[in-house]
Amino acid sequence: MENFELTYKPFGAHAILVEWPQKINEKTVVDVLRFKKIIKNNYIKQKVEINSAYCSILINYHRDIDKIYDEILHLKSLYWLKNEVQITSYNLYKIPVCYDAFFGLDLELISEKKELPIKEIINCHSTPIYIIYFIGFLPGFLYLGGLDNNLHMPRLDKPRMKVLKGAVGIGGEQTGIYPNESPGGWNILGNSPIDFFDVSQSEPCFAQAGDKIQFCPISMDEYKLIKDQLKAGTYQIESEVLND
Repeated sequence: MENFELTYKPFGAHAILVEWPQKINEKTVVDVLRFKKIIKNNYIKQKVEINSAYCSILINYHRDIDKIYDEILHLKSLYWLKNEVQITSYNLYKIPVCYDAFFGLDLELISEKKELPIKEIINCHSTPIYIIYFIGFLPGFLYLGGLDNNLHMPRLDKPRMKVLKGAVGIGGEQTGIYPNESPGGWNILGNSPIDFFDVSQSEPCFAQAGDKIQFCPISMDEYKLIKDQLKAGTYQIESEVLND
């Protein structure tokens, strides 16, 4: 397994930031998650919060760090133990998406820019199995890696002031879903009827970094049916546990 050259630095009086080389790919994400897990296992008796992103981990201590460089040396020693941590299984979620023109605001633009028929765009977008890099900028916003190279698209020159909840879009080399209505500059392909962030649940976001996502095209009638099932509390996201 590849070992990366990491940088460690104080981040205020209560935190340490660990950074990987700024190259976003699945190998880096898996390495981040392995190290995150070994840190959690070794800090189980301490009050710390550990947050990860594409290429970094931020460790927030619930106290001042008296000897911060000793703490950094400790973290460096833990990194070499990460190969002992196995992430052998993950959840694969099948996410319904309606690519109807009503929702797919930028399908024609993408079709024109990429010289691909809309049907081929939908196929290219719904075929891959994506990995969740991390969750942000909105609660429940899943940043997904694995987008087909043919669909890489720069963000819109002028972001929309309002993007619908559930909008599925492309921004650069990534795809993602807007969990709530918000401004946004991604190219919109369709819409998913399900909830990606629900504060009434013990786990507001059903997925986590390292899990996998696959989009499943649905019709407008199926979209409306799922919406009705959600209101009735009878809809369940299709998922399975896969082992590496």
